[in-house]
Amino acid sequence: MSSQVLFQAILAIVIVAYLIDLWLGYLNTTRWNDQLPHRLESIYDKERYKLQQLFERTQYKFNLISGFFSFSLLLGMLLIGGFAILDGWILSVTDSPVIQAVLFFGIIGLVSDILSIPFELYDTFRIEQKYGFNTTTLKTYWLDKLKSWLLAALIGGGLLALIVTIYVATGSWFWIIGWGVVTIFTIFVNYFYTSLIVPIFNKLSPLPDGELKTAIETYAKKVDFKIVSIYILDGSKRTKRGNAYFSGFGRKKKVVLYDTLLKEHSTEELVAILAHEIGHYKHHHVLKGLILGIIQTGLLFWVLSIFIGNPILAQALGATPGFHISLIAFGFLFSPVSTILGIFFNHFSRKHEYQADNFAASTLNNEFLSAALIRLSVSNLSNLTPHPWYVFIKYSHPTLMQRLTALEILSQKEK
Repeated sequence: MSSQVLFQAILAIVIVAYLIDLWLGYLNTTRWNDQLPHRLESIYDKERYKLQQLFERTQYKFNLISGFFSFSLLLGMLLIGGFAILDGWILSVTDSPVIQAVLFFGIIGLVSDILSIPFELYDTFRIEQKYGFNTTTLKTYWLDKLKSWLLAALIGGGLLALIVTIYVATGSWFWIIGWGVVTIFTIFVNYFYTSLIVPIFNKLSPLPDGELKTAIETYAKKVDFKIVSIYILDGSKRTKRGNAYFSGFGRKKKVVLYDTLLKEHSTEELVAILAHEIGHYKHHHVLKGLILGIIQTGLLFWVLSIFIGNPILAQALGATPGFHISLIAFGFLFSPVSTILGIFFNHFSRKHEYQADNFAASTLNNEFLSAALIRLSVSNLSNLTPHPWYVFIKYSHPTLMQRLTALEILSQKEK
């Protein structure tokens, strides 16, 4: 295969991926309906539903514009040989393959992020503000941005430098050692994420004594779950959207509840949300996801090791052979495989959500979890009727209607 054919393949992959995204977005528009779904008429305010439909249309138009900008930028970089131009400049600055890689991806990442800032600002301070979600300030936004750049430089740049060093030093052993390094890093992040990363952006406070803590402890004892620590995260400093998650494992296991949840939900609903998260833990979903991610990383490193030394990758982008330029060419070519793997992982993620729902519903009153899911959907203006193909490809969680239906079936079986 010639470098020209490979370049055309990269162009085709980029264009087809963009067209598929357009198609999926269009499919969702065919499901827009001003009529509230019948089964939610008694529990979903009609005026709120009208607002949800307006929000859906606004988001769609915004995504069309921002998506076209990103696509045009990437396509332009390919057509004018932008990656080769950047590579040529970096080669004139340093002979070190490690520094070359860090500079190459650092510049691309920084410029891409800077170009996305106008869209982020509009989304946050116009769209999210208009529909009642945004609570962040410009000061918080810029501090978050600076912190993200610093973390990307220290962690991302450091990890990349280590991977390139391993490649240069080990040759054929590169993929195994690189896989091992990334695996250790992944486990470390999973173990210490809430302790080390989250406090950089948010304040974590132990759940105070009171009705909620007592209810949680009572439920945890009922299902034989040892609670290590429960924290409240000040999510309201940025958004009114709520969330909850588990982090870590073993003695570093932490439950994190957004303070926005406490403002919107009853004690029973909050315990149901926590029960769902405990369901994930009981079914070992975190561990399974971690193992699947490690396997995927190993596959990626193995395939990368086969192709990374082939000069045709760099030549396809009009550049001199080198690890960093070959890596970005490989990324384009591997993206269809990543998409397929993403669909596979989303399938398992949705399955895990059903299992966690079933655990919560079978250990609590079914109605509490249903009420919590509905309230979350209402407050977040979630799409109630996304197209099935969009859900299949993009969604890591089942839709609200799918989850309510599954809970109803479970309730009928238990009677």
